[in-house]
Amino acid sequence: MTREITVVGGGLAGLVAAITCAEAGAAVTLHEAHARLGGRARATEGPYVAHDGAHVFYADGPHWTWLTERGLTGRLGRPPARALLHAGFRSGGRIRRSLPAGFLRMVLHRRRPAPVDRDFHSWASERYGERAALAAANAISVATYDANTGRLSAAFVWGLLHRVFAPAPPAVRWVVGGWQAVVDRLAERARALGVRVELGSRVTEIGAAPTIVATELASARILLRDESLHWESGHCEMLDLAVREDRRSDHFLVFDLDEGGFHESYSMQDPTVAPAGESLFQLDMPVRSGESKAEAQRRLGRLADLAVPGWRERTVWKRTATARGRSGALDLPGRTWRDRPAIDRGGDVFLAGDMVAAPGMRGEIAMNSAVTAARAALAAVGPAREAR
Repeated sequence: MTREITVVGGGLAGLVAAITCAEAGAAVTLHEAHARLGGRARATEGPYVAHDGAHVFYADGPHWTWLTERGLTGRLGRPPARALLHAGFRSGGRIRRSLPAGFLRMVLHRRRPAPVDRDFHSWASERYGERAALAAANAISVATYDANTGRLSAAFVWGLLHRVFAPAPPAVRWVVGGWQAVVDRLAERARALGVRVELGSRVTEIGAAPTIVATELASARILLRDESLHWESGHCEMLDLAVREDRRSDHFLVFDLDEGGFHESYSMQDPTVAPAGESLFQLDMPVRSGESKAEAQRRLGRLADLAVPGWRERTVWKRTATARGRSGALDLPGRTWRDRPAIDRGGDVFLAGDMVAAPGMRGEIAMNSAVTAARAALAAVGPAREAR
């Protein structure tokens, strides 16, 4: 019996699901509505390789194990030692090297449990002071794209804080060529396994074969005609900058404790993403309730003034973008990842993506849910005849 599985969506989730199914011997067809694979992991064409938001991997989860077991991570980039001297925190309108005392205590208290049913701001304020609670929420906005991260579940935010600011060797990994290079390797492996990739193929009806819907939740809601497919996500403005290099003044990394912004270099750890003699940066700023795009971009400019001094005169390439509902799942008080839209939708239809019921952070949710969805789809078509 032919074991056919359909995957809708060619981003990280769709590619991981297709590979997992094909490795188990299934005949997989992947439909991607756009002309290129990758979804939100796609990057701009060179010579400036920029992504839609901060794109790094953390090497402390099953998604990373899945990639490394298949040799899909490729070469890793490392920032030079001098770059690490230019990392810090925007606090009180200045860039500082150290965390505020209350925030530092939070980082050191990683074994303290945080409640699911309380918001982070009120819970952390009681224990570490309101100023520290606000600073911590703003610092972790890089993982939420939300201007009021303190309103989210204390347990959810607490977990993110200790992933990003763990008092241990950092788990962050930068891959040379960015996530686009990983997408390219995923696509190559999928095709080598016999996955049939249909580009420019927009699916409007679910067929008879078990189907994995690996799209944005809004698109899945339309395709599946299921109005229950909603979840909280973030909203931010982004600014990509390529400037003439200045190693003495440009910052590698800045967490914005004042306003929730974030600044990161792409090129210091990976010189392939910009021409020689130029530096590539991305800055993100969560949009406040009722705030205009123009005002959020002005706040981004003020952060850039601190992180990349003189950038307005040195800019050789610039791009602005808006990310709304694209930060992955955010859990409000009383909710955890288990409460998000279920992967198994019934009728041999399965959901994968960054806002469904799977653990992780942003793209990790997409990859972890994809593996779970693939295993469920394989179970639906019966035992494998030949695993690859």
